[in-house]
Amino acid sequence: MSTPDSAPATNVTAPSAPRRPHTWHRPTGEVDDDYAWMRDVDDPELHAHLAAENAYADGWFAQHTDTIDSIFGEIKSRVRETDMSTPVFNGGWWYVTTTEEGASYPRHHRGPSADTATRHLLLDENVEADGHDYFDLGAFDASHDHSHFAWSTDTAGDERYTLRIRTIADDGTSSELDDVIHDVAHAGTAWSADGSVLFYVRPDEQQRPFQVWRHTVGDATSDDDTLVYQESDERFFVQVGETRSDEWIVIHSGSQTSAEVRLIPSAMPLITPTVVLERRDDVEYQIDHWGDRFVMVTNDGAVDFRILEASIDADWTHPTSWTELVAGESGRRILGCEAFADHLLIHEWAAAQPRLRLLFRDGTERLIDLGPEPHDVNPSANPEWSTTTLRFGTQSLTSPPTLYDEDVVTGERTLLRRLPTPNIELGDYVASRMWAESADGTAVPIDIVRHVDTPVDGTAPGCLYGYGSYEASLPPWFSVARLSLLDRGYVWALAHPRGGGELGRQWYLDGKLEHKQHTFDDMIASSEHLVATGVVAPDRLAIRGGSAGGLLVAACMTQRPDLYASVVAEVPFVDIVNTMSDPSLPLTVTEWEEWGDPRTEPFASAMLSYSPYDNTVPADYPALYATAGLNDPRVSVHEPAKWVARLRDVTTGDAPIVLRTEMDAGHGGPTGRYDAWRDEARTLAFLLATT
Repeated sequence: MSTPDSAPATNVTAPSAPRRPHTWHRPTGEVDDDYAWMRDVDDPELHAHLAAENAYADGWFAQHTDTIDSIFGEIKSRVRETDMSTPVFNGGWWYVTTTEEGASYPRHHRGPSADTATRHLLLDENVEADGHDYFDLGAFDASHDHSHFAWSTDTAGDERYTLRIRTIADDGTSSELDDVIHDVAHAGTAWSADGSVLFYVRPDEQQRPFQVWRHTVGDATSDDDTLVYQESDERFFVQVGETRSDEWIVIHSGSQTSAEVRLIPSAMPLITPTVVLERRDDVEYQIDHWGDRFVMVTNDGAVDFRILEASIDADWTHPTSWTELVAGESGRRILGCEAFADHLLIHEWAAAQPRLRLLFRDGTERLIDLGPEPHDVNPSANPEWSTTTLRFGTQSLTSPPTLYDEDVVTGERTLLRRLPTPNIELGDYVASRMWAESADGTAVPIDIVRHVDTPVDGTAPGCLYGYGSYEASLPPWFSVARLSLLDRGYVWALAHPRGGGELGRQWYLDGKLEHKQHTFDDMIASSEHLVATGVVAPDRLAIRGGSAGGLLVAACMTQRPDLYASVVAEVPFVDIVNTMSDPSLPLTVTEWEEWGDPRTEPFASAMLSYSPYDNTVPADYPALYATAGLNDPRVSVHEPAKWVARLRDVTTGDAPIVLRTEMDAGHGGPTGRYDAWRDEARTLAFLLATT
């Protein structure tokens, strides 16, 4: 087992950021901020400072090269680098994705049968990524007759994609059309029934997807494209998609608390979209097409959502006679439903577990049984409308992703594939669930995994992961990289604090806006519980989170620096008061319903009470590894950069404070799998060295 190592880099000095006086004027009073200048991402001095931080990070990690190389090798050895997904039948073709040893990105194919699914190459991401330090495939969407593909790419990490159209004949001959559409959001695409029209979404200057456009296939540019819908309310994001029946194009406009849906018949793509139900405050809904009716998932009349239905008749444009199909049930959060010809697939969470439930047209229903162990379950690719087979995937902390086909009527289940995990003995690991008691007495679930030989006697190091925002429910997932920690005697735990959605809508409401402190209380209580029960040693506990989860761990770090030995904050949202006070910044306005608007009370005081940057005061802080992306449109690079600068100013201890910025990437970090593995190996090496 590695021993703690907090020695500073030997050849590189931790950089000291330049100071420039600045004063913020807030409802809570004036605040001096000498690092406010970092908000200008084009400032050459910022780039120079980030380069200096990266040099320091490289110097610090250079001391742990052996550990990084060892973990990278372990990850690589536990992945089948040359592999093929399970073929999926769609529109007369079998689609499949392959990876090859040495290639960073997948290849996409199709063929006339499952055995020949790799016959025709549709897209090689490696070819498209060549010459780019960053690459992300956004859309990859076949037209209804499968003769055209819309595909989009981001090569900067700024989440502004370029959309193209590729044709492919039955014999596999393909060609790229001249159609090129720049500045597209990754918010869906939709085809007309005849494949002559493609719908897509554009972002505004603040990165908010806000416009749906219609493009005629064959037009080289978007100059003649038609604006179909524009969302003027800055709180709302727009998405476009198609129903599985292929009969409807759906435009969904939603904020954090309300929604509005518009429909266009796929066979009549030129008509004006029709609103299903006008938006109302605090009412959310989704629409799907179920043959002779529409189905709606909504919280109107049910906190944890219910399902309604309305018949399609001559007045389909305004279905108003909605009746209840599935009643709401407290604690059973219905997330959505997918319509197939003869059944609905309902996604839900209950008892802090994700579930899939089938509902048939005769009113009977059946739960997909996965047993009591904490797990994840998700429908896989199920593109066919008329089918009696459901394909779904499961995984857990100790079980790799596993794919099944199940007959929806008989329940007969067929194992299709379990993710290959060479050089792993899955029986060497054991998982369990615990419950911690938060400050107000609320019980908080924690999922835990460890090697069977790791003692639960208060001596083991451990890492607690959390998120706790946006009603995002985090099911336990399998990680090959995590095994490198477990094999070294580490315990890994997943907290489910309020602000997520694991225990229903109220679990979310109790962890947002002026109740946000509950999220941090739950994470701290989970940390204390791991120590009190002997799962983790009192001086060897780390916490980790990213984005809003970065806010979570940073707030816990500033509120209880004594509780943690190490913190990993990936692209952390830490300058929350300043960011949320500036509506000109990307996505700020859309976030007010989640966090509040600190330009007014009570949110000014509430957010100030937990903002990590504002509460970074002299203390003996734990070791910190923070990451950032220069092109990140979600959490600007200035947030972790100025937070690290302030921490260095005020810390009274000598634990390492390391910041590493991806200069050619955005919110998600490196995109190639080998780069991503190396990045994760670096993070795990930091945990091992500092706990």
